[in-house]
Amino acid sequence: MTDIYDIQIKGGTVVDGTRAPRRQADVWIKDGKIAQVGGEAPGEAKQVIDATGKIVCPGFVDLHTHYDAQIHWDPYCTISGWHGVTTVVLGNCGFGFAPVKPEYQERSLLTMTRTEAIPYDCMKAGMPFTWETIPEYLDSLDARPKGINCVHYMPTASLMTYVMGLEAAKTREGTPAERKEMKRLLDEGMEAGLMGFSIQRLGKDSTQADFDGTPMVTDTMTDAEVLNLAEVLHERGEGNVQITQATGDIKTDMQFLETLAETTGRPVLHNAITPTRKNARVHRRSLDWLDRARSKGLQIYGQAGTVRTGFCFTLEHWNLYDASPAWREMTTGTKEEKLKKMRDPALRQAVIDETEEADRRLQVIQAGVGGAVPLLQVQDVHGTKSLEKYVGKTLADIAAEENKNAIEVMLDISLEGDLNVHFLGPDRGFNADFMAEIINNNDYTIPGVSDGGAHTKFFTGGAYTTDFLKWLVRDEGKITLEEAHHRLSAMPAQAAGLVDRGQLREGWAADVVVYDIDALGDGDEWIGEIVHDLPAGEWRRIKRAEGYQAIIVNGEVTFDNGECTGATPGELLRNGKSRSASAKRKSAAA
Repeated sequence: MTDIYDIQIKGGTVVDGTRAPRRQADVWIKDGKIAQVGGEAPGEAKQVIDATGKIVCPGFVDLHTHYDAQIHWDPYCTISGWHGVTTVVLGNCGFGFAPVKPEYQERSLLTMTRTEAIPYDCMKAGMPFTWETIPEYLDSLDARPKGINCVHYMPTASLMTYVMGLEAAKTREGTPAERKEMKRLLDEGMEAGLMGFSIQRLGKDSTQADFDGTPMVTDTMTDAEVLNLAEVLHERGEGNVQITQATGDIKTDMQFLETLAETTGRPVLHNAITPTRKNARVHRRSLDWLDRARSKGLQIYGQAGTVRTGFCFTLEHWNLYDASPAWREMTTGTKEEKLKKMRDPALRQAVIDETEEADRRLQVIQAGVGGAVPLLQVQDVHGTKSLEKYVGKTLADIAAEENKNAIEVMLDISLEGDLNVHFLGPDRGFNADFMAEIINNNDYTIPGVSDGGAHTKFFTGGAYTTDFLKWLVRDEGKITLEEAHHRLSAMPAQAAGLVDRGQLREGWAADVVVYDIDALGDGDEWIGEIVHDLPAGEWRRIKRAEGYQAIIVNGEVTFDNGECTGATPGELLRNGKSRSASAKRKSAAA
């Protein structure tokens, strides 16, 4: 009797994620698993995908996303889901929506509107709170139809607020009893399926502040409080930590990450390594440190910001100048409060002074956006006739014409345009040679930091996989296909502790991507396009994917030549494992 398989991917070039040389082979899929790669045909298939001339590779793993809210109304976690990502990691940076007491539900939404720039109205309309604890939250997420796999960290800010209350968590250390309870809840969460915990430590002048402009709960956590949680991972012998730390003392930050890795005995995912256009010293210092840490036996991975995308923003939705106290004060609050503050002469002068006298952190942020504020260009005035004369001009140009300060110009036209004026950062310039240095010369740097689901009105990092392949592999030839797919799939899966994901191997999960490298693209617009597809009529910027023939999750096609099939085979991977694997573990334990 002839064996019947679900899918045969026929005639493609297989790049399996292991760094093995590419080869032409058929891939057979059955019951959500890779049944065979290459060899004689084992039977017949219900569906045949002709992959002639195409690349067949494992689905991509996006380690750094903020789709925690969006997954409730968008089961494919787009932008990422369009661009070959088959597994996303949620709960990054210490931010999330569980555990949460009923009285803090509203505050958790407000926090995410600021620190991750996710629109309040769409979260309020699209994410019903049906949980309080982490086990309840994971059960809710597990039951929700998904077109993509997901794994989840314990968001440390949520944990601290749950145990201590918001005000206490922001103003003091936890008591011995509170620390003990946080350890218990983290252990309970990992027993329910969490992959570890996440944390942001950016100090008192955090560049990702809370809704009221104060630092996030975790920004001022002590080392001892972090290491208290680290002990849970050590005791369990599983999980990992995602940490974004930049307190202003690089040597101290590096030393603490080493201590954290030593205490846990587990992988630590460090955010982020991002090269500049001209100065190699910045990223080489990070790479040298990672080399030293590895020589000590410490599992520290560097997540690299690799995506090329522009920043186009309005001052209504902007939060990336929060390293400046004056900017942070001016751009927090409701729209009406922001408009009022922009008319305050004293605050306006403070913003001008702090921008012109920018400290190192504000300089870094401005460079990341494309350059100093005067270099920003007026991109769109959204129908305000009196401002149309400014479109296409930089703030410096307008300031020279009107004999004003460039920042004063920015504030004035924002006010006149009712905060609907869009400012475009110039091309920051990207150095392919520096990016290749970061990726090619070690076994612990991972491309990404997409921030998918966050900064929805001015950033489109969820397209990083497509950009990485078309830029560094196809156009520049700096990275081989074999290395690229190892970094996009196998390495992040390993770092995250995912079981049977990230490689095309017999018996492993059938998360597969078929694409045409010559046709690969993410749209013509540097800054993406605006679409109104969020709950409550909210809008976001997106970059659509081009060149993907098929995206397959757990053996089912979710996107066929860019069209969504409506299939929802995605799973919550508890402790990095599929539902069936988790069930077997629980059965064995019983």
